[in-house]
Amino acid sequence: MIENIETERLILRDMKFEDKYDIFEYRSDAETNKYQSWIPNSLDDVEEFIKRNPNEFNKPNTWYQILIICKENNCIVGDIGIHFIDICSNNKQVEIGITLNKKYQKRGYAFESLNGIIQYLFKTLNKHRITASVDPNNINSIRLFEQLHFRKEAHFKKSLLINNEWVDDIIYALLSEEWLK
Repeated sequence: MIENIETERLILRDMKFEDKYDIFEYRSDAETNKYQSWIPNSLDDVEEFIKRNPNEFNKPNTWYQILIICKENNCIVGDIGIHFIDICSNNKQVEIGITLNKKYQKRGYAFESLNGIIQYLFKTLNKHRITASVDPNNINSIRLFEQLHFRKEAHFKKSLLINNEWVDDIIYALLSEEWLK
């Protein structure tokens, strides 16, 4: 489990089973999640999603999902996925991704929540490198990661199979020494 991480307007915390209805609301929206590889069809799918979340935060070779909560109204804004990569790196690299409920987009919540988790990953967990995988058609995500000072490292052609279609993948990355300057 992760300790709560707080930003000015948000709390980043673990998922709970009682969150399943809110998670289903925004994660099942096909238009909002057109660049995602997972869109639940039922509440049972969301329950399995919550069950699959590891019990240990920062466990190598796992994806860990945390929720983004608005302090003002205690509503779930979205979630952040963190992939703890351990490919000869002593668990010093992670990949991150974000999904926001469309009701909460265009308010700076994505930037604020990612800024908070990036700071935690670099300062508290001493990670060396953070990457993000972005669909080249997802202009909002590209802008977001560029605002967070990630640099484009690669553009892979038709490298991911999402919704039975081969799509391109852009990799953005940020090193701790770039962040901590």
